Amino acid sequence: MLVLEEVFKNKKAEHSDAFNLRLHRGISWFKKAMLSDEDLDLKFISLWIAFNAIYARESAVLQPQQGVKQFLGSLSQLDHEHKIDYVLGHKCKQTIQVVLDNPYIYQGFWDYHNHKISQVLWKTEFEAEQRVVHQALQGRKITEILAFLFARLNTLRNQILQGGVTYNSVVNRRYIADGCNILSSLIPIFMYILLENAEQLDTDKPFYPVMQVS
Repeated sequence: MLVLEEVFKNKKAEHSDAFNLRLHRGISWFKKAMLSDEDLDLKFISLWIAFNAIYARESAVLQPQQGVKQFLGSLSQLDHEHKIDYVLGHKCKQTIQVVLDNPYIYQGFWDYHNHKISQVLWKTEFEAEQRVVHQALQGRKITEILAFLFARLNTLRNQILQGGVTYNSVVNRRYIADGCNILSSLIPIFMYILLENAEQLDTDKPFYPVMQVS
């Protein structure tokens, strides 16, 4: 993290204020997450805010799902050192497999339990998606894997922030721990790729710029 902060400071003059603001906010929340190992709920929330900070911009906030997919796709295409591929295929391979195979953080499962869709439909859709997921994993299709992965983590995020879980609950400790593991590994890489490719990724203003309050 210290190396990443140093790179950020050295490159600030080359980037727009809006770009620097996103990175500054993201780094601040990531640092908080790294100090929260004893509180996995807070760590996961801090990591998710760090992720939001580096990608969120006006267009992404208006179309959040599409914004995340586009952002992840851009990062994977610009990952010339294959750092993301290493995390997905080696460092966190087993953890990612567990997350992607887990029906309890698949949104369709909860849509069924909230009577929005039938049991047959959620199971059919889950099984169909799993076939695509496994094909993506076997083919090392990084953008597709990231999209599926962050969709699952987003369901976990919604459960926490919408009051759908008990604080420090033993029921979802494994899910939270796995999510923290994955995000802790990927977010610094995302930041590094942003810093190395600012000319291509410094394209939009933050949705919540800094404002002076009188």
